[in-house]
Amino acid sequence: MDRHVPFDALHNFRDLGGYRTADGRRIRPGVLYRSDSLGKLTPGTPDWSRFLSLGIRTVIDLRYPWEIERQGRIPADDSQDHDYAYINLSIEHRPYNQAALPPEVDPGPYLAERYLQVAEDGRKEIREAVERIAEAASPAAPLVFHCASGKDRTGELAALVLTLLGIDEPTIIEDFTLTELAAPALLSDWQARNNGQSPTWLGFGRAPASVMRGFLGL
Repeated sequence: MDRHVPFDALHNFRDLGGYRTADGRRIRPGVLYRSDSLGKLTPGTPDWSRFLSLGIRTVIDLRYPWEIERQGRIPADDSQDHDYAYINLSIEHRPYNQAALPPEVDPGPYLAERYLQVAEDGRKEIREAVERIAEAASPAAPLVFHCASGKDRTGELAALVLTLLGIDEPTIIEDFTLTELAAPALLSDWQARNNGQSPTWLGFGRAPASVMRGFLGL
């Protein structure tokens, strides 16, 4: 199935449904989503109508509060026809600038170690996010979680949730690498926010299988 949900402003909005668990069941489509920043949505646009049509009732924002202040959060729905809970759970505690890394840094071991740090530092927030997902995600109340690009923090939480649901490791790695399809558009977004600059790190925005394979193996 095509997991990407098409938006103009969002490039990495994906449905986690359809994956087969170890006991032969499948995650129901249209219940659990992952995305890049929903702060890019604007009420009154086709994107906004598309988002509301998904019936999402819970939004988990994994970014730092300062990121939200700088880049915006998902807008409130003034119509009150589509109420949803907004929860900020910043799972990363040690900020770093991927764009400024040296070009030769290998993304596989580097990001795998970063993900391990996030898993250790953000245990409380990750636990709450998983609990919220378990409580809220249902056919009647779909849920989405996101960070800035929908790659690192979102990818890590997706991997942990899929592991808990009994999804096999190759499938989890494959899901992570789907961000590669959005990488060019996400890079363009970053450049637009940074006066057309280019990141020094050649691995910036990329999601090679070696990253998630390394993280799951730690």
